[in-house]
Amino acid sequence: MERNSKKIGLFDATLLVSGSMIGSGIFIVTADMSRLLGNAYLVIFAWLLTGIITLMAALSFGELASMMPNSGGQYNFITRIYGKVTGFVYGWSVFSVIQTGVIAAVAMAFAKYFGVFAPSYGPDAFLLKIPITSTYTFLLSKAQLIAVSMIVVLTFVNTLGIQEGKWIQRIFTLAKLLALFSLILGGLYLIFFGNFGNVKNYFSDNFSHGFSAENFVFNSKDSHLVSEGHWTAIGGIGLMLAFSAAMVGSLFSSDAWQGITFMSNEIEKPSKNIPKALIFGTSLVTIVYVLANLAYMALLPLKGVNVDPSQNHGSEVFINGISHASNERVGAAAASAFMGVSQNADAGTLGMYFMAALIMVSTFGCNNGLILAGSRLYKAMADQGLFFKKASTLNQKNVPQNALWMQCAWASILCLTGSYGDLLNYCTFASLLFYIITVVGLIILRKKEPNAERPYKVWGYPFVPVTYIILASIVAVGILWSQWDIAINGLMIVALGYPIYFLFNRKKNVVS
Repeated sequence: MERNSKKIGLFDATLLVSGSMIGSGIFIVTADMSRLLGNAYLVIFAWLLTGIITLMAALSFGELASMMPNSGGQYNFITRIYGKVTGFVYGWSVFSVIQTGVIAAVAMAFAKYFGVFAPSYGPDAFLLKIPITSTYTFLLSKAQLIAVSMIVVLTFVNTLGIQEGKWIQRIFTLAKLLALFSLILGGLYLIFFGNFGNVKNYFSDNFSHGFSAENFVFNSKDSHLVSEGHWTAIGGIGLMLAFSAAMVGSLFSSDAWQGITFMSNEIEKPSKNIPKALIFGTSLVTIVYVLANLAYMALLPLKGVNVDPSQNHGSEVFINGISHASNERVGAAAASAFMGVSQNADAGTLGMYFMAALIMVSTFGCNNGLILAGSRLYKAMADQGLFFKKASTLNQKNVPQNALWMQCAWASILCLTGSYGDLLNYCTFASLLFYIITVVGLIILRKKEPNAERPYKVWGYPFVPVTYIILASIVAVGILWSQWDIAINGLMIVALGYPIYFLFNRKKNVVS
């Protein structure tokens, strides 16, 4: 049978899943996780558990995607199971925070590391400072303009057709995987063969303290240095809450895998290839993330160590360690250590440039996948009269151009308001809740529609979906308990979807 060149095959679908997942998180969030847990075993376990949870969800989504191989993905699943109102609330959450908030945050991460090569375009290079109230000043920086420009460029490229978006995803995902594997191989060499050159191996030291957990407490909210706080032992409920809080970072870093389901109509043999792409993509990223963190543990001390600055050019890297890496940039610190910063200050600069380039490549490819996939969900909603009507229009290249530009406009506004950081925290909790209710829906459909066609059935049913629901719910409760403000704000943003639904239906007077 002749291959359909206008659609995406399994290889590119897998790259879309993995490329959308790997953004900036893997290079940053391990610092906060280390401060919360203070234990190498627990940090690695958090990443492993995140991977297991993600894979279980992907297996469950695979069955739903095989049943409903139409554009819209998770929106279609939720609508079919729970009705139009709940489906709309999910779609609203994706547009308001889950997709656009992540696009904005990833774009700002790109701009931040662009500033490494062009310091005059750093986040502190302001073009405008306009006082709005006595407590709020609108700030416009060059970095924000770089972030918006990135979103605009990728949106434009994706309006040219699915093939253009596919090639960007292919090139940038493969490039960042190769670069990540170079760092991973260096760490694995240290783990299995000991020191090489002037690079010290910290792996045994980091894993020599058993499972005792500690939480780093800063002296004040403005503190950020390792010298401005102390470690405190934690256990029992305190440890469970700290573990749940730590997983916010790893879950964010492993999110966006479901985007492939938004564009089922553009995937070859979607009933077969989407489940495979979900499984292959999430498995690949889980392996990469765990190996990257093992490399961090080999190249850097978890809590930092006392070193003699006169004997160590890169003393700050090792004094801070993983937990207090400068600006949370664990990846950059690890790259500096790998390059031999302890003996050569220039090596630290080279490592910083290497990691900055890698993160720019990573975030560029990540945002391409997010932008490509998100617009397809809004088109599916518009087709049902639950989004702006123009979002359903396809251009000559058969892509939802208007939906792409609407997404671009809102994500750009989030960049300019500077609220992307908070939105990122809110959407992680909201996204987890929707994953849970979707997997619960899989069990509901097995009961309600036992004879429905299922080209793919989740492996290990009902153990896999039930285990996912239990584990994800425990994490969600932990986040709700330990980070109440984040969880509540996330829920409030989701709740706004209900009155907005009735606005879209005010002329129909129909609620189902």
